[in-house]
Amino acid sequence: MALKDYARKQAQEKEPITVGIPRAFLYYRNGTLWREYFRTLGVHLVISQPTNRKIEEDGMKAAIDEMCLAMKIYLGHVKSLIGKCDYILIPRVVDFGIRRVYCTSFEGLPDIARNVFRNENIQILSYNVNVQGKKDEESAMILMARELGFSAREGKNAYRAGRKAADREFASKVKAAEALYRRNGLRVAVGAHSYIAEDDYIGKPVIDMLKKMNVIPIRADFVDRKKARERANEISPTLKWDFSREIAGGIAMHMKQIDGIILLSAYPCALDSMVDDMIVRKAEGTRIPILQLTLDAQTGTAGVETRLESFIDILRMNRGASGQELSREKEEELIEAMDAGKTQGEGAEA
Repeated sequence: MALKDYARKQAQEKEPITVGIPRAFLYYRNGTLWREYFRTLGVHLVISQPTNRKIEEDGMKAAIDEMCLAMKIYLGHVKSLIGKCDYILIPRVVDFGIRRVYCTSFEGLPDIARNVFRNENIQILSYNVNVQGKKDEESAMILMARELGFSAREGKNAYRAGRKAADREFASKVKAAEALYRRNGLRVAVGAHSYIAEDDYIGKPVIDMLKKMNVIPIRADFVDRKKARERANEISPTLKWDFSREIAGGIAMHMKQIDGIILLSAYPCALDSMVDDMIVRKAEGTRIPILQLTLDAQTGTAGVETRLESFIDILRMNRGASGQELSREKEEELIEAMDAGKTQGEGAEA
């Protein structure tokens, strides 16, 4: 049954619409926008539970091996919502303009989910953002509201309420992050996509480990996005991925206020493999230590903890917190410890 027909049938029977939202990928960037948008429309929401081992394993079973860990987790969240709602929100996002392109995974999400779960009773609710193709976010979400049986005016009001709430929330995060750069202590910029850094099962445990080590982790992407993109142009005028430009620009803007950088990514992210290497090369000469930490589907935390502890030791000695200079022998010893930790597995389990 077509989406419009299904929505019309529900409206005629006066059944409340329930939309499921996977707690993965763009949820960590657009969650507030979506929640306020649907709340304004009077749509009931079901948000999948935080990532856990079962969700990860279900996603791995549904995905092909070549998919990145973030995509596998996303599919696990989609599966967890099947049968619990009328529709599952899976938007298609291509770009937000020139050199503001999204990973192709976001462009193919609705088709991927529809194909993977083709034997399931799944109804996908989507909207298409492709600014270079003359399809902006506001128009796309107004059209989605109309497909659900609401008027264009209702859709516009819902979108603007959601965008206002999202912008206000993000502005508060930026303000809090800027305050962290002024705090006394060991400050480490964490360069990671929001769906990695904020995921309770893979990325958030890394942030928590840093806090337990009395380190001040600061999200590099919590920054004025426009200024970060402009700064990223100085680093690489050809870098076209929106999230990567925000992260690279955010790091560049605060290079003089940090003691170290952790580049956190999920295996095997093709974008991060290129962009992280570029950041490392551009940072040469600054003498700011950088740790590249790739998370995979393994469940042990020992390797991650070992690498983090060794890296933080280097930062403390580099800063002179112990009152000693870092000897070449000690530096080599710590690097060997980091490499040993890498061989023990790089997954993180909540």
